[in-house]
Amino acid sequence: MSFYKFIDSYKDFNIDSYLNNVSDEDVLRSLQKDSLDEYDLLNLLSKTATKYLELMAQKANEITNRYFGKTILLYTPMYISNFCVNKCVYCGYNIDSDIKRKKLNADEIYNEGLAISKDGFKHLLLLTGESKIHSDVKYIGDAVSVLNDIFPSITIEVYPMDEDEYRYLYEKGVEGITVYQETYNEKIYKNVHLKGPKSNYKYRLDAPERAAKSGMRSISIGALLGLNDFREETFFTLMHGRYIRNKYPQVDVSYSIPRIRPFKGCYENLIEVSDKDLVQVMIVMRLFDNQGGINLSTRESLSLRKNLIPLGVTKLSAGVSTNVGGHSSDGEGTEQFEISDESSVLQIKKMLNDIGYQQIFKDWERFQCTL
Repeated sequence: MSFYKFIDSYKDFNIDSYLNNVSDEDVLRSLQKDSLDEYDLLNLLSKTATKYLELMAQKANEITNRYFGKTILLYTPMYISNFCVNKCVYCGYNIDSDIKRKKLNADEIYNEGLAISKDGFKHLLLLTGESKIHSDVKYIGDAVSVLNDIFPSITIEVYPMDEDEYRYLYEKGVEGITVYQETYNEKIYKNVHLKGPKSNYKYRLDAPERAAKSGMRSISIGALLGLNDFREETFFTLMHGRYIRNKYPQVDVSYSIPRIRPFKGCYENLIEVSDKDLVQVMIVMRLFDNQGGINLSTRESLSLRKNLIPLGVTKLSAGVSTNVGGHSSDGEGTEQFEISDESSVLQIKKMLNDIGYQQIFKDWERFQCTL
């Protein structure tokens, strides 16, 4: 079984019509419940629910404090290659983009890791462009081997893989994956992924499940907000997370809520997602999945991230460079997108401390059990 079966079950369901007919009573009834079903989720995502954002925010804050306390896990991404074979109209890495391409060798990867570690990071998100030709599974595995002694926790955000490839990387030391479906709307997906392996909607959709089967302990999913109506995307993202959690209870599920940022050759046909919309997404995520991780990246400004933290955020990126090798060199490869928050790690730590939160650099210990 695939999550696609759930998506297909909504093929004849008019989500817009349902959302437009949600009443105040529907919202308040759903808000009073501790365990939400898919109709409660739609109720809280409706425009009617925006009248009750303050009440929803109070409950989201209480839930977040109950399950996570006032702690935030800090991590940083490390770009080791920006070669890509896909043509995605919204991404600066796409194959037709006239950008500088770069791929780090083993020594450069080690030096980049050392530079990042000096800021105290223990969690590393390793990224490549989506090109199996330029960054094959062995290259990624070798990069992980180089970095294992520096970082006790390594996750990856690369192209979708087969189960045996995920298992190979798990055995190399990768503990989790991030894979964004970008949009759960199959028609829009086809229109924005013009060529390359990424145009295979179902293969990408099933990637988190293949990773779970391989042994990965953490999976982060999300939609790229701005390609489609944010309410529909949030609905399917959260139902996807519930599907993974129910089927693979050993897996930690996290969500990201990235809004499209400017990049070289930026895609013009975007659907606006306002700050208020983002607030609603964040609150509903916490109300629907009390224990799910929620990541807010440097795509958003420091002030917005600061204000959203009490509503459910559990992870923040900091000290970010989206250039390949950008921490240890001049970052010759073109950046994937422009970031909004260029704060240093010290500035992020100060911001967290100022609002009564504690930063965490490591929240678990990798170990081997011997009998």
